[in-house]
Amino acid sequence: MNPLKPLWNHLSAIQIAPPLWLVVISGFAALGVVAYPASWHISRGLITIAHEGGHALVAVLTRRKLRGIRLHSDTSGVTLTKGRPTGPGMIATAAAGYVAPSLIGLGSAWLVSGGRITMLLWAVLALLTCMLLMIRNFFGAVSVLAVGGAVFALSWFAPPHVQSACAYAAAWFLLLGGVRPILELQTKRRLGRAPDSDADQLARLTRVPGTFWVLLFLLVSAAALVYGGYLLTARWLPLVSR
Repeated sequence: MNPLKPLWNHLSAIQIAPPLWLVVISGFAALGVVAYPASWHISRGLITIAHEGGHALVAVLTRRKLRGIRLHSDTSGVTLTKGRPTGPGMIATAAAGYVAPSLIGLGSAWLVSGGRITMLLWAVLALLTCMLLMIRNFFGAVSVLAVGGAVFALSWFAPPHVQSACAYAAAWFLLLGGVRPILELQTKRRLGRAPDSDADQLARLTRVPGTFWVLLFLLVSAAALVYGGYLLTARWLPLVSR
């Protein structure tokens, strides 16, 4: 008998979908967190973790050397890599940050819509563990440990219906929260307050205007939000249309 089979069966177990009202409430709750300035200031750090994680993952995939990640209390962050200062690897790494939260949200929506809540929670734990190994400042380490601890507690102690509600809310938050930083980025660029943003770095690397990259980020995030929202509500759409 394969000793890993029980673990795989646990991770791939399908949980019963929550009622539609809970999915809708979780979506509006996530929208409120993203739209309200005070709650956004507190929760934006979660988007930063996903943002820097996107830079780090693509850097590794493009065979750049990952030197470290820093997360700051003002919700900013930086991912340090080593390799050619130009070329496809550097471009892909720079482009990954702003779309990462939305794409992670889309992946979360896909897993959640299939009832694979446990798999999602443990995948998040695995990614956070890998990220923790590359954190290079105290605040960043505490932030990742706090998020990882919360996810572990949810996966280990919470009943299935609570796990499901939190998973839906998290997917909505990533999908919605992935859009706002892009809008904020363009506002800062227009005011001349972000000369070294990812979009401006890409402009220097590719000679394509930074505004093009901002629009590309926004297009990807908006598409992820639309399709992710569809995945999260698809099973109830026939009932609503009746």
